[in-house]
Amino acid sequence: MEFGFGVAMRGDAAAPEFLERQVKHGESLGFGVVTVSDHVIIPKEVQSIYPYSEDGAFSGVDAGECLEQLTVAMFLAAHTASIKVMTSVMVLPHRPPVLAAKILASLDVLSRGRLIVGVGAGWMQEEFEALDTAPYEHRGSVANEYIGAFKEMWTSDTPEYNGTYAQISGMSFYPKPMQDPHPPIWVGGESPPALRRAGQLGDAWYPIGSNPAFPMDTPERLAEGIATVRRHAEEAGRDPASIDFGYSAGWYDDRGEKSGRDGGRMVFTGTPDQVVADIREFESLGVRHLIVGLTGSTPDETLGRMERFAT
Repeated sequence: MEFGFGVAMRGDAAAPEFLERQVKHGESLGFGVVTVSDHVIIPKEVQSIYPYSEDGAFSGVDAGECLEQLTVAMFLAAHTASIKVMTSVMVLPHRPPVLAAKILASLDVLSRGRLIVGVGAGWMQEEFEALDTAPYEHRGSVANEYIGAFKEMWTSDTPEYNGTYAQISGMSFYPKPMQDPHPPIWVGGESPPALRRAGQLGDAWYPIGSNPAFPMDTPERLAEGIATVRRHAEEAGRDPASIDFGYSAGWYDDRGEKSGRDGGRMVFTGTPDQVVADIREFESLGVRHLIVGLTGSTPDETLGRMERFAT
């Protein structure tokens, strides 16, 4: 099992001095992945339903600030040597496909092959409108086309792609990413279209367990999701065994139990021994990468939680 943590994109914990300190600390502790979230702009009023809270409210509206994801990813890569840097997740329609593909390829080259491209279709309609993207209502189709266009640009000497939202022709695309054939694409999301996208187009499926509409918060529910992704892969003519699996447990807490939606203990909470047992059970399902929430109320508390988990 490979373990990872996320960095903050706003506030004191997102100051460059602390970001550098945190990612170097994580690398020295043996973490394998650092994740970076994605908002380009946060509108002052958000009516869209946030998928990962029980009431659908997004807590980031009040802050109104955020660093840009791919810039932060490059910053973290520049200050480390071995830890992988993951977009978790990059909202595909936010950036034009050719520009996004070039930034990601450059990031993979300059990090010497340490990029993981986590992708999703997005949820905040107001942000789509502020960025003047392709229509929000078509974001799933946009995401699928952009993944196809990325792969074409990253692997073909004469890339050609003719989609509704991505058209590529008459150009060369260099440098290619360092990783062969390209950086791994981890598809986020828990909805039926996301599982289909992961099976048809992704190198890995990367759900967050706390989506109230599509919960993946027990081994049984996750096992069903994994089976569905593998079925979609097989139907698309792909080898189901080639699909990798990650999992995000931002609620992680080894200092006390949290209650799950069924009234029992929420996985990845409780005692260290209970968390270890959860890790082993999820690993037996095929999960090879676990991203845990280690952010504290202060920067120093965050570093302490990282040390506690590593220990």
